[in-house]
Amino acid sequence: MNREEAVELLKKHAYVHEDLEDERLTRGFLGMLRPFDGTLIEANFHELMEILDVLADEFEQDTLDRSVISCLWSICQYARAWALEPDGMLRRNELIDDGQLRQMAEWVDIVSYAVATLLEGAGREEAFWDYHEHVKEQERIRGAK
Repeated sequence: MNREEAVELLKKHAYVHEDLEDERLTRGFLGMLRPFDGTLIEANFHELMEILDVLADEFEQDTLDRSVISCLWSICQYARAWALEPDGMLRRNELIDDGQLRQMAEWVDIVSYAVATLLEGAGREEAFWDYHEHVKEQERIRGAK
Protein backbone atom coordinates (compact mmCIF):
# COMPACT_ATOMS: atom_id res chain seq x y z
CA MET A 1 0.00 0.00 0.00
CA ASN A 2 1.36 3.44 -0.89
CA ARG A 3 0.61 6.76 0.80
CA GLU A 4 -2.24 7.74 -1.50
CA GLU A 5 -3.95 4.38 -1.04
CA ALA A 6 -3.44 4.57 2.72
CA VAL A 7 -5.04 8.02 2.96
CA GLU A 8 -8.01 6.97 0.79
CA LEU A 9 -8.55 3.87 2.92
CA LEU A 10 -8.19 5.86 6.15
CA LYS A 11 -10.93 8.24 4.98
CA LYS A 12 -13.20 5.26 4.40
CA HIS A 13 -12.54 3.89 7.89
CA ALA A 14 -13.24 7.36 9.33
CA TYR A 15 -16.47 7.61 7.31
CA VAL A 16 -15.42 10.84 5.57
CA HIS A 17 -14.81 9.53 2.05
CA GLU A 18 -16.90 11.00 -0.77
CA ASP A 19 -18.07 7.60 -2.08
CA LEU A 20 -20.87 6.85 0.38
CA GLU A 21 -21.76 3.61 -1.41
CA ASP A 22 -18.30 2.04 -1.04
CA GLU A 23 -18.44 -1.06 1.18
CA ARG A 24 -15.11 -0.08 2.74
CA LEU A 25 -16.87 3.03 4.02
CA THR A 26 -20.11 1.39 5.17
CA ARG A 27 -18.31 -1.60 6.73
CA GLY A 28 -15.11 0.22 7.74
CA PHE A 29 -14.00 0.91 11.31
CA LEU A 30 -16.68 3.50 12.06
CA GLY A 31 -19.11 2.22 9.45
CA MET A 32 -19.37 -1.17 11.18
CA LEU A 33 -20.60 0.62 14.33
CA ARG A 34 -23.41 2.57 12.69
CA PRO A 35 -25.67 0.77 12.22
CA PHE A 36 -24.19 -1.98 14.35
CA ASP A 37 -25.17 -5.48 13.25
CA GLY A 38 -23.52 -7.20 16.21
CA THR A 39 -20.21 -7.85 14.45
CA LEU A 40 -16.84 -6.20 15.04
CA ILE A 41 -14.68 -6.67 11.95
CA GLU A 42 -11.16 -7.47 13.13
CA ALA A 43 -9.71 -6.88 9.65
CA ASN A 44 -10.62 -3.19 10.02
CA PHE A 45 -8.36 -2.89 13.05
CA HIS A 46 -5.45 -4.57 11.27
CA GLU A 47 -6.00 -2.39 8.22
CA LEU A 48 -5.85 0.75 10.40
CA MET A 49 -2.55 -0.41 11.82
CA GLU A 50 -1.24 -1.09 8.30
CA ILE A 51 -2.31 2.43 7.29
CA LEU A 52 -0.45 3.84 10.31
CA ASP A 53 2.63 1.86 9.34
CA VAL A 54 2.54 3.30 5.81
CA LEU A 55 2.10 6.85 7.14
CA ALA A 56 4.40 6.54 10.18
CA ASP A 57 7.33 8.54 8.77
CA GLU A 58 5.03 11.52 8.16
CA PHE A 59 4.31 11.81 11.88
CA GLU A 60 7.92 12.86 12.49
CA GLN A 61 7.64 15.85 10.14
CA ASP A 62 7.14 19.41 11.36
CA THR A 63 4.06 19.80 9.16
CA LEU A 64 1.34 17.16 9.25
CA ASP A 65 -1.55 16.41 6.91
CA ARG A 66 -4.53 17.73 8.82
CA SER A 67 -6.95 15.34 7.12
CA VAL A 68 -4.91 12.32 8.28
CA ILE A 69 -4.86 13.53 11.90
CA SER A 70 -8.56 14.38 11.73
CA CYS A 71 -9.43 10.89 10.48
CA LEU A 72 -7.41 9.17 13.18
CA TRP A 73 -8.80 11.43 15.91
CA SER A 74 -12.36 10.85 14.66
CA ILE A 75 -11.93 7.08 14.58
CA CYS A 76 -10.75 7.00 18.20
CA GLN A 77 -13.24 9.61 19.43
CA TYR A 78 -16.35 8.19 17.79
CA ALA A 79 -15.47 4.58 18.55
CA ARG A 80 -15.21 5.57 22.22
CA ALA A 81 -18.38 7.68 22.15
CA TRP A 82 -20.53 5.16 20.28
CA ALA A 83 -19.22 1.83 21.59
CA LEU A 84 -17.33 2.31 24.85
CA GLU A 85 -19.08 5.07 26.79
CA PRO A 86 -21.92 3.86 29.05
CA ASP A 87 -24.30 6.35 27.40
CA GLY A 88 -23.01 5.60 23.90
CA MET A 89 -25.53 4.21 21.44
CA LEU A 90 -24.22 0.64 21.48
CA ARG A 91 -24.06 0.24 25.26
CA ARG A 92 -27.16 2.27 26.00
CA ASN A 93 -29.16 0.08 23.60
CA GLU A 94 -27.43 -3.13 24.78
CA LEU A 95 -26.15 -3.89 21.27
CA ILE A 96 -22.56 -4.70 22.26
CA ASP A 97 -21.62 -7.52 24.62
CA ASP A 98 -18.85 -7.45 27.22
CA GLY A 99 -16.37 -9.35 25.05
CA GLN A 100 -16.90 -6.97 22.14
CA LEU A 101 -16.59 -4.03 24.51
CA ARG A 102 -13.20 -5.27 25.72
CA GLN A 103 -12.09 -5.93 22.15
CA MET A 104 -13.08 -2.46 20.91
CA ALA A 105 -11.45 -0.83 23.94
CA GLU A 106 -8.21 -2.69 23.22
CA TRP A 107 -8.27 -1.74 19.53
CA VAL A 108 -8.90 1.94 20.28
CA ASP A 109 -6.16 1.95 22.94
CA ILE A 110 -3.66 0.37 20.54
CA VAL A 111 -4.48 2.79 17.69
CA SER A 112 -4.41 5.87 19.91
CA TYR A 113 -1.16 4.78 21.59
CA ALA A 114 0.49 4.23 18.21
CA VAL A 115 -0.63 7.65 16.96
CA ALA A 116 0.48 9.44 20.14
CA THR A 117 3.82 7.65 20.18
CA LEU A 118 4.50 8.45 16.52
CA LEU A 119 3.58 12.10 17.10
CA GLU A 120 5.96 12.23 20.07
CA GLY A 121 8.73 10.94 17.82
CA ALA A 122 9.37 7.82 19.90
CA GLY A 123 9.73 5.72 16.77
CA ARG A 124 7.98 2.96 14.93
CA GLU A 125 9.21 0.13 17.18
CA GLU A 126 7.68 1.66 20.30
CA ALA A 127 4.55 2.84 18.49
CA PHE A 128 3.73 -0.64 17.21
CA TRP A 129 4.92 -2.64 20.24
CA ASP A 130 1.41 -3.00 21.74
CA TYR A 131 0.04 -4.00 18.35
CA HIS A 132 2.66 -6.69 17.82
CA GLU A 133 2.03 -8.02 21.34
CA HIS A 134 -1.69 -8.09 20.62
CA VAL A 135 -1.13 -10.05 17.40
CA LYS A 136 1.13 -12.55 19.20
CA GLU A 137 -1.45 -13.04 21.95
CA GLN A 138 -4.25 -13.57 19.44
CA GLU A 139 -2.13 -16.14 17.58
CA ARG A 140 -1.41 -17.90 20.89
CA ILE A 141 -5.12 -18.00 21.74
CA ARG A 142 -6.06 -19.31 18.30
CA GLY A 143 -3.34 -21.96 18.55
CA ALA A 144 -4.63 -23.11 21.94
CA LYS A 145 -8.13 -23.80 20.61
